[in-house]
Amino acid sequence: MQPTPKPPLLVLVGPTAVGKTGYSLDLAEAWNAEIISGDSMQVYRGMDIGTAKLPPEQRRGIPHHLIDVRDPREPYSVADFQAECRRLIADIRSRGKLPFIVGGTGLYVESVCYDYQFADYGSDEPYRAELQRLAEAQGNEAVHALLAQVDPASAARLHANDARRVIRALEVHRTTGKPLSEHLHGQKKTSPYELCMVGLTMDRALLYARVEERVDAMLAQGLEQEVRELLHQGVPRQATAMQSLGYKELLPYLAGECSHAEAVRILKRDTRHFAKRQLSWFRHMTDIRWVDVGFSQNFHENLHTIHAIIAGKFRKGLEYRCN
Repeated sequence: MQPTPKPPLLVLVGPTAVGKTGYSLDLAEAWNAEIISGDSMQVYRGMDIGTAKLPPEQRRGIPHHLIDVRDPREPYSVADFQAECRRLIADIRSRGKLPFIVGGTGLYVESVCYDYQFADYGSDEPYRAELQRLAEAQGNEAVHALLAQVDPASAARLHANDARRVIRALEVHRTTGKPLSEHLHGQKKTSPYELCMVGLTMDRALLYARVEERVDAMLAQGLEQEVRELLHQGVPRQATAMQSLGYKELLPYLAGECSHAEAVRILKRDTRHFAKRQLSWFRHMTDIRWVDVGFSQNFHENLHTIHAIIAGKFRKGLEYRCN
């Protein structure tokens, strides 16, 4: 008996500002695909500029999923993403379309591609409360430093201001005796899907220049006002949504704790560091085929290279409709 073929899944990853959105639209049109956002913060309503959401009128009629599906006061976890993604992949396939994950949140994307199992690591509420008090008294950096001592891999992945996830990683270490990164590393690396994973990259200096241009563009588009509006709606500073890049850096300025120039400097610095962490995360995913989109500035030449990778992987059963 022939084994049941795995359903195909197309994935496009890469660091912030590398140009995933532009390529994703052409790829989705050519391969009859629907896009699933692989960004952990695009799920939140009212967070458009800072998460670089593509406006609906620019989506060319291509369905985009997992965008604007949560209130910013609500938490959202990798397990939530995985469950919703599984459902969407099955639904998209049932309509004869190709599921296409596009995004840069490494753990979220990887959890779907390799069907991670999320165990109940237990809880230690007194310890969690103690860490929260430490963060309030000495700053998030003090708690992040504790994580760096027991789980340097998780500390490298998580920003100090992502206090909720930093505290949770410490709590997992306390309750299980093992670092969270070790639990994740032990996950199986087989996929329930026929994966075609493409990663976009470019020279680090060029990427960082694009990062700074993107930050300037977001500020010109009204990022500061967007953060003000979220606060006006009652979204607390410690909410998961407010730990997103572009939001947490502006909060001290809006609270009168630093100058505008300092907030912008920190935002650009943190975005560069975030791009570096993204690349580090994706580099250990051995199934990714990398395309250096900075080596050639010709969009169509790079697009042709990506099409060739997909055609080589999905050589049966899918219609390639690129002119």
